Amino acid sequence: MDTLGNWRKSSYSGPGDGDSCVEIADGTAHVCIRDSKDPAYGTLAFPVPAFTTFLDSLKAPAGE
Repeated sequence: MDTLGNWRKSSYSGPGDGDSCVEIADGTAHVCIRDSKDPAYGTLAFPVPAFTTFLDSLKAPAGE
């Protein structure tokens, strides 16, 4: 796997439930995701194009 950048949380993870969020880190070829409550438990890695497609689908209006 490639070298990852810094782990970061969503800006939506605010106070209170801020620990119940995922963190992501960008790499050259992969985007990695982990649970912020237990970061040592495991990491999922996705190829950048697949993760970009996933994010685009979340942003699309319902029904597209």
